[in-house]
Amino acid sequence: QLQASGGGVVQPGGSLRLSCAASGSVASIENMNWYRQAPGEERKLVATIWITGSIRYVDSVKGRFTISSDTTRNMVYLQMNNLKLEDTAVYYCKSASGIWGQGTLVTVSS
Repeated sequence: QLQASGGGVVQPGGSLRLSCAASGSVASIENMNWYRQAPGEERKLVATIWITGSIRYVDSVKGRFTISSDTTRNMVYLQMNNLKLEDTAVYYCKSASGIWGQGTLVTVSS
């Protein structure tokens, strides 16, 4: 299972750090992803971290978001800086094997 947390309400320009806790050894052996779903939109991939350490971001978050993992703790993180109104969404972690976390709401509002 995956358990996402860390969402909240933040002003534009603010920061949040999302966490995704994996049960068992999901995060230590799989590529992990963060997705988000904005109101009225489909769920979209935001960032991926491979077990090799390679990382990929969607263009809209490059330079602002950082995905990382701690395999010793089975955790995946998404550090989000300089948040914008359009970052408002429910954020989900997802393993390469198709396991979804329950989502955590990020609201960027002035």
